[in-house]
Amino acid sequence: MYSRRDFGKVAVAGLSISRALAKVNSTVNGVRLGVQTYSFREFPHDGIVEAMVRAMAGVGLGECETYSPELDPASTAPTGGGRGAPNDPVRLKAREDLRNWRLTVPLDYFKGVRKKFDQAGLSIFAYNLSFNDSFTDEEIDRGFEMAKALRVRMLTASTTVSVAKRVAPFAEKHKMTVAMHSNTNATDPNQFAGPESFQKAIAMSKYFAVNLDIAHFVAAGYDPVDYIQSHHDRIVLLHLKDRKKATGVNCPWGEGDVPIKAVLSLLRDKRYPIPAFIEYEYRGAGSPEAELKKCFQYCIEALV
Repeated sequence: MYSRRDFGKVAVAGLSISRALAKVNSTVNGVRLGVQTYSFREFPHDGIVEAMVRAMAGVGLGECETYSPELDPASTAPTGGGRGAPNDPVRLKAREDLRNWRLTVPLDYFKGVRKKFDQAGLSIFAYNLSFNDSFTDEEIDRGFEMAKALRVRMLTASTTVSVAKRVAPFAEKHKMTVAMHSNTNATDPNQFAGPESFQKAIAMSKYFAVNLDIAHFVAAGYDPVDYIQSHHDRIVLLHLKDRKKATGVNCPWGEGDVPIKAVLSLLRDKRYPIPAFIEYEYRGAGSPEAELKKCFQYCIEALV
């Protein structure tokens, strides 16, 4: 745990790879800080697991939520970042290839991913697998098996209310938490954006919980501090980033409308056991590691 005396040195310089062989502890004054590995999306896919491990150790962040596309084969990624015509033959082929891979890949692959994090003194807290309408029931079920192979106790998902209804029986079967990630579309009742939509998920299953992205929540017109105070018992993970209100743009921390410092202070003062993970999404001038160090420093200064 960082003290006031040493936080500046650690946050700016990061941890050396040699130190990372010991357990990396990024808890600050009782608040568990980590990273959503979507933050490393700019890394080349080849060798990305090793690159993420090195980056986390270098920044000094000991926990992460793994973003599933980074563990999927590069060959199954749809062109255009997932955009384009739904019936495009190339896109459909990539989706079918991804499904086949998920259903047939040995679970030892995921155990091997976890081993690489363990060996660097890093922990995987959750597996981010966003179920959608294209998932078959067999594919949904396999997602839980992948999470178990990664030795995590929860999945996080950017999904919809209708798809969540299909996921609920599998969460019950595997007795595993699924945390619904918030987005900004508060006008669509099928989306998880505001308190009412999250309540729908919580009512579906005792294994459903909330993965609150505080920036999306603000952009959708809601107050994350108030929501955390009222629903902290069903929130299992926070995503930290900054952006402007009214579905505004992502921006460097401190330049937007998201009360990041107030949220962190609330976690510290109320001792809520909710991990808060940095999600680097704005367009920074430096590398992902450099920008994450800035974000981590911002968190530390808010907490000490």
